Amino acid sequence: MDGAVFAFDPDWVSTLNAPFMTNAFLAGLCIALAAGVMGYFTIARHSTFAAHALAHIGLPGATGAVLLGLPVSAGLGVFALGGALVIGALGKKASQREIATGTVLAFATGLGLFFARMSSSASQQMQSILFGSILTITDGQIIGFAIFDVLLLAVLAVIYRPLLFSSLDEQVAQAKGVPVGFMNICFMTIMAGVITIAVPAVGTLLIFALVITPAATANIIARSPFKAMVVATVICLISIWGGLVISAMFPAPPSFIIVTISTLFWAVAKAIESFKRK
Repeated sequence: MDGAVFAFDPDWVSTLNAPFMTNAFLAGLCIALAAGVMGYFTIARHSTFAAHALAHIGLPGATGAVLLGLPVSAGLGVFALGGALVIGALGKKASQREIATGTVLAFATGLGLFFARMSSSASQQMQSILFGSILTITDGQIIGFAIFDVLLLAVLAVIYRPLLFSSLDEQVAQAKGVPVGFMNICFMTIMAGVITIAVPAVGTLLIFALVITPAATANIIARSPFKAMVVATVICLISIWGGLVISAMFPAPPSFIIVTISTLFWAVAKAIESFKRK
């Protein structure tokens, strides 16, 4: 292995000031907000597998879009949304969601590989789809991310209480008249949107670390839902921005460093929690 790959870059400050890094930082802010807020609901609803699967369900949409000459994000969004609606409709309970998610995921993964084999350009795009490329985010994508965040917060402001109630105690919420099935579809639809905006930056394989890991850490630190969402957002933002800075100082794939920082937060929080219990 060439040891120079991880050598310190003395010009890292100028790299951080480059326009593409500015876009990366802005993208990180938008993604952290969406992932931090929805990560809490994902854990509370016991839907971590569904969140992880949605990114992979979007894979055939991304490769199919390349095959047809369409924008990757458009294909990814259509398939992620379609998968979310199917899982949300078929899986009204947590146990049912697991079965529906596994079934849709298996089909989508096979279809994605089939599309990739049909086109050499789709095969070449596979690495960026799987691992993302936050350093290539465009101005147009930043605007799209910001619009999505505004819509996300507006929707959550309307459905926050019933969504939270159905997430924490589904049976009691249903007995109280909360439309649990509709809340499930709303949740899965919003998650599809989060996946769609985050995958171009961190990829389908690593999005799980940004949605779940900061939220899991926040649940250890914070006791109230709102505080947990805020803490998860901050941890996610620190992970992304910290990963960008370190990748500029020591040239390395930003996605790997981002996920590593996020995981370290969780490991430290778990260690402190275990120590306090003794």
